[in-house]
Amino acid sequence: MDITLEQPARGRLITADEQEFPVPVTLRYLSTDPLAVHLDFPPEVSLDGTEVTWTFGRTLLDEGLRGPAGAGDVHLWPCGAQRTVMELHSPYGMALLRFDTPALRRFLLRTYAAVPAGQEDIGASVEEGLSALFGNV
Repeated sequence: MDITLEQPARGRLITADEQEFPVPVTLRYLSTDPLAVHLDFPPEVSLDGTEVTWTFGRTLLDEGLRGPAGAGDVHLWPCGAQRTVMELHSPYGMALLRFDTPALRRFLLRTYAAVPAGQEDIGASVEEGLSALFGNV
């Protein structure tokens, strides 16, 4: 059975001059893509007025709740016991967001309840991805 988990989260966008603005996001997990988590931003907070989704590894979220983690476009680290900072890099710039750690942890635990660590069957996902990439070649 395919499982989709969604959880609203309140992020805080931190600006260069250290002001903070609330940013509503949705954390999403799909059992059909068991190694990834998705962070959905509504259209009103994107540069072009369309919904934006960031996808990164579930293990990155797990590691980032305990210590600095990440390479490339997504970095996470704890900021005290109750906050986690997420840094997102794109060709258009960088965004720094702060989240309540308990909310992120609760979401992560729900994903592990749906698909336990080490039991991710990625065979179907790989097949689906290859089919999408190569079609009927």
